[in-house]
Amino acid sequence: MPKIIGESLEEHRVAMRRRVFDALVELLQDRPFDAITMADLAAHAKVGRSSLYNHFKDKEAVVVAFATEETGRYLDQLNESLANQTTPTARLETYVRHHVDTSKDFHIGLGPELRAMLSPESVMAMREHVVAVEQVLRQILIDGAAQGEFAVDDVDAIVSLLHATLSARHASADTTTRFVLAAVSADRD
Repeated sequence: MPKIIGESLEEHRVAMRRRVFDALVELLQDRPFDAITMADLAAHAKVGRSSLYNHFKDKEAVVVAFATEETGRYLDQLNESLANQTTPTARLETYVRHHVDTSKDFHIGLGPELRAMLSPESVMAMREHVVAVEQVLRQILIDGAAQGEFAVDDVDAIVSLLHATLSARHASADTTTRFVLAAVSADRD
């Protein structure tokens, strides 16, 4: 009988997933995804391999589940930060600052290199997480254009350009925020 972590099966499931996700993050710091095995994940998480397979069918499932959990956590924090902002400009500034300030906590390099190693199904599942975050930005831009605060003629292009800007890890939150607000401001003349 496998050892249960926690007081209930739900607590066990949550603790098990957290252990595996923490192991994934630690292992990705030392080696590429394709060099990580389920045995590595189990050993690093200090769980049995059969127990790991009871929760995840393969390492792609681990990555997708990790991204799902991290995106949910990211969106919860982002929406909490945005809740008290009343104007699109204040919401955009909050969005940018949140992204820059939390990038070290939420972005562990699940980028193009990893996507190239995943199945089409896993890539689609990972894309859903990006879309969920982009939708928040898209709505801020639409609201800002509607209220005359932003000059946005192609929302999809602006979302892509702003997210490319947000990937500049060396820029401060102040610099990035000024740049983004200047880029979309209706008062650019």
